[in-house]
Amino acid sequence: MREKILVRGGGDMATGTIHRLHRSGFPVLVLECEAPTAIRRKVAFSEAVYEGTAEVEGIRCRRIHRLEETEAVWRAGEVPLLVDPQAQCAEAFGPYALVDAILAKRNLGTRRDMAPLTIALGPGFNAGEDVDFVVETMRGHDLGRIFSTGQAAPNTGVPGIIAGYGAERVIHAPASGTLHSLVHIGDWVEEGQPLARIGQVPVPASLTGVVRGLIRDGFSVEKGLKIADIDPRGSQQKNCFTISDKARCIAGSVLEILLHSLAEREETSP
Repeated sequence: MREKILVRGGGDMATGTIHRLHRSGFPVLVLECEAPTAIRRKVAFSEAVYEGTAEVEGIRCRRIHRLEETEAVWRAGEVPLLVDPQAQCAEAFGPYALVDAILAKRNLGTRRDMAPLTIALGPGFNAGEDVDFVVETMRGHDLGRIFSTGQAAPNTGVPGIIAGYGAERVIHAPASGTLHSLVHIGDWVEEGQPLARIGQVPVPASLTGVVRGLIRDGFSVEKGLKIADIDPRGSQQKNCFTISDKARCIAGSVLEILLHSLAEREETSP
């Protein structure tokens, strides 16, 4: 068996990396929190927390409840996911590499000594100090750039521009309460159309387009939480169900770091 990889986070960006590593033959264990808030749920392995399994582009992720279950899931050709937000299993698991793919814009406890190779995605980490490498996650010329020192670009809080729309694409909860969805991911909606209700408060579509992401029905949300994403391009409906170009780019950088590290180790071994 190839070297084991531990990935913290199972959202859509993390899923791109998990999918790539699994397809490349690495045994991957995913760690998630008790209540993931991914909105691009159709391409997020974190949905296995709720559903038991989640399938993205032909790869199935399966929730486990004990570390000892990982081997059986790997033998079945699947990716195991364990609810362990603090990565308490890291020492017992003994990964060759740990990838922090939570994308929390801050470090939630990943340390450089948790594995021989540590990688973090996005801002909140110092390469060479908190982790060995940081991968840029901001869209633009540097997307996917690998840093061995320094940090990724700071979070701007402004989504990337698609068809001329940026902040308008993302919808935040206008109130706190239980969300009841009125549409599904992949649906075409018109500006102003109710996407959901939070209690009695309607959540209108900010623009006309395809519902690219929507938080789970029945989820208890806090005011201001990101709950939906609309793509103004009608031709992009199918993309609601596939890994994004951004996630694939980041995944390629993680795989590059891993393969380079393993090659270096092989060259220096007696």
